[in-house]
Amino acid sequence: MLELPEFPRLIHKFLAKQLFPDTPGMPLIQNDKKIRVFYSATAIFRAPSDPSGIRSMRREQIRTAPSWRNGAPRYDCAFISSGSEDDPLHGLNVCRIFLFFTFVHKNTVFPCALIQWYSLISDECDEDTGMWMVEPDIQGDDSGSRLLAVIHIDTIYRAAHLMPAYRTAQFVDRSLGMHDTLDSFSLFYINKFADHNAFEIAS
Repeated sequence: MLELPEFPRLIHKFLAKQLFPDTPGMPLIQNDKKIRVFYSATAIFRAPSDPSGIRSMRREQIRTAPSWRNGAPRYDCAFISSGSEDDPLHGLNVCRIFLFFTFVHKNTVFPCALIQWYSLISDECDEDTGMWMVEPDIQGDDSGSRLLAVIHIDTIYRAAHLMPAYRTAQFVDRSLGMHDTLDSFSLFYINKFADHNAFEIAS
């Protein structure tokens, strides 16, 4: 399980934003009830370029497993709807999801996800590959730790596939596994060739 001392503060910050979206600087709202944790969620979305299914509807599993098939952890990446269609990448952002959970506040259930943000390094695709490139957001202090946030699960669009960008002539350690790449590299391509829908939204 993730050991995050700042987790309660992130939940309080999320809750204040949900309840008072137009009031900046709201104090943190306390919520002392227990949370329920889930290790996967199903994303249901429409993929016009893929005619299979009912009205081109697709579904896929996004996983946040502390141990995947009795092995290393698996924390999938996803597209998040957080902007305008006029923004780069059609208003989508990319994140890595570490936890799905729910909690109750005043008889309202809030389904959430604990994420790490990634940011585009440019307003244009990479000239050589035609793919968008992102880097993980880090804290503004000198710790270099990842920038985490709690978001509402309704903002998750679908899974995203990130590929490491090899920008140096250094050799890659043979012990590096597929579960280590998101922690071992600092620059990634958004793989638009993962499937039809990924190509449509990430081109």
